Parts: sequence; C-alpha cells; structure tokens
Amino acid sequence: MTSTNGDANEVDGVAPPESMTDRRYSTATKAIHGDDHLNRLPDVAPVIHTATTFRYDDDPDQLTPVADWKAFKDRSQTPTDAHVYSRILAPNTTRLESLLSSLMNGRAMTYSSGLSAFHALLIHVNPKRIAIGDGYHGCHGVLSIHQRLTGCRKLDLHASDADWDAAGLGEDDLVHVETPLNPTGDAYDLSSFAERAHKRGAYLSVDATFAPPPLQDPFAHGADIVMHSGTKYIGGHSDMLCGILAVRNDERWWSLSHDRMYLGSVMGNLEGWLGLRSMRTLEMRVKRQSENATKLVRRIYSALQGDASGNNGEVDGLDRDPKTTTRSVTPDDEAIIRNTILTITHASIQAQKEPSAAAWLPKQMPNGYGPVFAITMKDTKMAKTLPSQLDLFHHATSLGGVESLIEWRRMSDSGVDERLMRLSIGIEDIEDLWADLMRGLKKVSKP
Repeated sequence: MTSTNGDANEVDGVAPPESMTDRRYSTATKAIHGDDHLNRLPDVAPVIHTATTFRYDDDPDQLTPVADWKAFKDRSQTPTDAHVYSRILAPNTTRLESLLSSLMNGRAMTYSSGLSAFHALLIHVNPKRIAIGDGYHGCHGVLSIHQRLTGCRKLDLHASDADWDAAGLGEDDLVHVETPLNPTGDAYDLSSFAERAHKRGAYLSVDATFAPPPLQDPFAHGADIVMHSGTKYIGGHSDMLCGILAVRNDERWWSLSHDRMYLGSVMGNLEGWLGLRSMRTLEMRVKRQSENATKLVRRIYSALQGDASGNNGEVDGLDRDPKTTTRSVTPDDEAIIRNTILTITHASIQAQKEPSAAAWLPKQMPNGYGPVFAITMKDTKMAKTLPSQLDLFHHATSLGGVESLIEWRRMSDSGVDERLMRLSIGIEDIEDLWADLMRGLKKVSKP
C-alpha cells in the first residue's frame, strides 16, 4: 500500500504557499487569500479567462515539449504563462484548485461534476473490491458501469470484519464512506472506518459533500482521498457543476492529473470562475445553513418526542454555541408536526438515538452538523403534496444553494421510502422558514 497521509505542505504547484496551508488561518481567510500567489494582475476580483488554448513562449530556449511533465508541475509562473491547453490546465480552475487545497488540507483536483470525480477515483484506485453503503444513487450508477468493465466486487460497508475478510477485502481495495449521508444527513465515524480499512491495506475515500469546510476535515480522521460534489456547497448558488478529489500525496495528485487529461473530465472555464466567486463566502454560507438546519431539526425532533415546550432545542449537551439553541415550539406547532411527520434524521440529533455517537461526532463535526436533513411523512399523499404548499422552499433536486429546497425524494431516487422528503436549508431567516414550514404542514395535516 502506498503512502496515505503525507504532508500536504510539501506539495508544490497548485498547492497554495505554506502560509495558506497553516492551520492558524480560518476557513474564511483561506477562502479569500488562498489564491493570492496566483494573482499577478491589478484586478482585485478574479479575471474571467475563456481561452481554450494559450500561446507558447516567444523565446525558443524556453520551449518545453508536452512530454516533459515538469512544464506543468511548475505553477510558480503567472497563470497566463503556465498554461498550454485548457484540457490540461486553465487559469480559472488552477486558482480554484489552489483555494480548495488551502481549505481541504490536501491537494485538490477539480472535475466536470461530482460523478466524474467519483469515476476518476475508481479509475485511480482500481480496486478489486469496494466496501460502500447507502448514499447518493448516482455514485452507485457509476460503480455499476465500473463493475461491468472491471469486475470489481461490491461489499457492504457495514458488514462485520469477518465478512470483509471472507470477501477478501485487502491490499489496494477501497472503503468508500459518504458522511453525512445522502439523503438522511446521518453521520458515520470516519476514524473507525479508517482503522478497519488501513489494517487490511485498503484505502479510505470519503464523500464529504454534505459537510464541506469548515464543518468536517476527513483527513484529520484518517481519510486517504476526499471527494466533494462541488456543485453543492462549493458552488453554493445552484449555477455550476463541479467535482473535487483531494489527496495528501504528491505522486497521487499527479496521477490524477494525468488521468484527467485523457478522460477529458475538466471543468469549463466559466464554471471555474463561478467556483472562485462562490468560495469567497463559503464559510459564511455553510455555517448559516448548518445553523438554520439544526434549529429546524431540533424543533421538529423535540415536538416528535413530546417535550417541545421544555428543551429549548438542546440535545444531549451537544450545543457548544448558544446561538444554535432555539425558541420553544408552541403546542399548536407540536400538534401539527406529530400529525404529519413520522421521523426525522440529521447528525445533530444522532447522539440522542445512538448514545455512542456522542463520543466521536462532536470531534468529527466541530463546527456544525450540516445543512441537509430528511423527514418521513405519515403517508405518501402528504409527501407529494407538501412541497406545493410551501412558499420559501423550492421543490427541486440537488442541494447546497443559498435558497432552501425540499424534494419528494422519489422524484429522483427510486430506492427510497415513498414518504421521504429531503430538505436542503438555505441562508434565509430561520423564523421565516419555520413559519412557512408550519403553514405547509398544517395544510396537509389530516383533519
């Protein structure tokens, strides 16, 4: 098994300077200054580069054939000097990768979508076996294609050690964990999966889409490769497609770069610029979204537990920030919730249901539990009707934008309960969202 957690600060090129990988800087600061070393122009805002091809150097002595990869490893030059063809490198995405590298504590590679990033991950590792659980159905679709081509065997992520060993999970195989999970918002203990994977010589990859920086750092808990669908929170405005892989090993990053050049799964120039624009407000957006979601979840959960008037939104002492506590739910609200909602899932209430989670969850997600949660309605008709009764929640798939979304999940995922609703919470005022949700639930409530 090759190196797993090398020092990201030793990586050159697209990686930001050491000052921007220093953990003393916050996510907010890195998101604004992590690409300063690539800005050699007087423009404060990033320039939009649309070119697909770039002029070679006028000095014959500086011409280096494409076969010499050193030409592409030296990113210390200005963006316009260091690029040849946008399927290899492009100024907008190079700057975006620098920002992502500074925030993710690893070296980031961007792709045309989250699924193209997962495809690149499978090609790079090329496992004979992959342990994977529930989660985004699109990843399972990509995996089924990969299995058809390679014969890769799929194992249950939550199987016992004995079952993993019996199936032969071992050297250079892959354990892939999505946490928090799509669509429920539940979290998994990464340190536990890292230990189980590494003692067998396997890699741990983590899809951290639902908990972007600063909510979760999978590398700090043993991940070898971190994946994001950057379409979601990295983009944050529902207007770009993006996938991301981050690694802590220089050789591995260049292998990914080489693969991407021939797979052709690069981001477009405009999408790269949109990513730069969005990154500047990442921490502010994600913390607000996560805080809003946690408040909504705890109000609903307390009502379902029948103690809405007393707990003020606190759950098992996991509130570390008094701003995340919420006002009490009214008796009328409690009656509406109990008449319409069967269950609710989210990492913020996980320790209430699974006491063991209290030992690891606050450490793994110290800055918030994510902006996505799921509710199961009392019947399918309620689930189908609720979105049409809301004013502030758009009925749409995807997630991560500044606007709140709700989806009757069967619209896009045939494998879930017909009563399940996925909610992606935006940055709107929490009381406006709560009032809108209560109005909608009241309309679909059984008489």
